[in-house]
Amino acid sequence: MTFAGVALELVEVFDDLEADQINKALIKNVPYERLEFFNEYAKEFGEASDIGDAASKRLANLMLLGYLFRVLEDQLLPDPSIKE
Repeated sequence: MTFAGVALELVEVFDDLEADQINKALIKNVPYERLEFFNEYAKEFGEASDIGDAASKRLANLMLLGYLFRVLEDQLLPDPSIKE
């Protein structure tokens, strides 16, 4: 599977989930401290860089999706530094 394939699968899975199912998946896969960090960082970054209210409200979610993609990528894709 490629990086793009992993990303597409992640989006398709989340697209089919209800809000409570997404929350359960987050609880299982993302430490609470990480969620707090994303929210705080997004708030501070949004205020400091004046990116607009709509973008500021979405920034924490985008960071979270990036984190989930990276976790999934680490679990599914082989390490390119390991020669077979």
